[in-house]
Amino acid sequence: MLILVALLVAGVWWARSRETDELCRRVTVQIVNQDSTMFVTEQGVKAELAQNGFKLVGKPMWQISAARIEQTLSSSQYLENVECVKAKNGEIIIRASQLVPVMRVFEPDGSSYYVNADGKRMNATSFYHSDVPVVQGKFTKKFPATRLLPLVKYVENDSLLRSLVTMYTMRDSNNIFIVPSIYGHIVNMGSVANIDNKFEKLKLFYREVLPAKGWETYDTISVKWDHQVVATLRKKVVQVAMTYDPEDDEVIPDLETMGVDENNATLAIDPKTKQKAKASKPATKSDKKPEAKATAKPQ
Repeated sequence: MLILVALLVAGVWWARSRETDELCRRVTVQIVNQDSTMFVTEQGVKAELAQNGFKLVGKPMWQISAARIEQTLSSSQYLENVECVKAKNGEIIIRASQLVPVMRVFEPDGSSYYVNADGKRMNATSFYHSDVPVVQGKFTKKFPATRLLPLVKYVENDSLLRSLVTMYTMRDSNNIFIVPSIYGHIVNMGSVANIDNKFEKLKLFYREVLPAKGWETYDTISVKWDHQVVATLRKKVVQVAMTYDPEDDEVIPDLETMGVDENNATLAIDPKTKQKAKASKPATKSDKKPEAKATAKPQ
């Protein structure tokens, strides 16, 4: 036993003494996931090292920290995983994986970035494009775009849903919408909780209700509520034929009698003051959308 320990200690001492005299002769960079959308290159990785003060070639191997190289390169927004190995004959081998985005986020201010499966962000640039799901919304530190990752992953793992969903829109944490490829409506998923149950209700609604009612009957289908699907009827626009006569212009209403129409968020004359205007204005149907509830339990 003592002999084995002595040999082990001697081997470690010999290796360290040899490393002390050995200089770094070359740096080899391997991009693990090279494909047609490659945007990380060997030259780019070496440039990243140089910008962070790493001058490896010609430096004693014992002064080079593989862990520091991994930590520095892993902080780059373009790299997903980095492994650094100090090999024989003074060679440093760096194996790097470029970031693989799973969705692209568009903020209201016009900024855009990609997000990978672990939630790491990479700014979108003109030199790179990836055909991934699109997410729109104003995200915050309290509710970042990564909160939608479970929903996006669930859809991408289902071939039927993947062909159905074209993009996602986040109004707030309890009103997340998907825009289907089926023209004419959007789907309110609510939050990202109970995704499987919500999609089962949606599939059932598509299978049993829309073929009978018509695919353009509703403009919003909500599956956010437990044990039910709530569909909002599409607003029907009624066209009225009329001719214009300058004598029929309405009298300017008193501003103090005007209020806000909660249905369409535009100014509307108070009903009590309608006698101030001539009766030539064509009547229109109410803008309020009636709701049609379709209750369906997944089989």
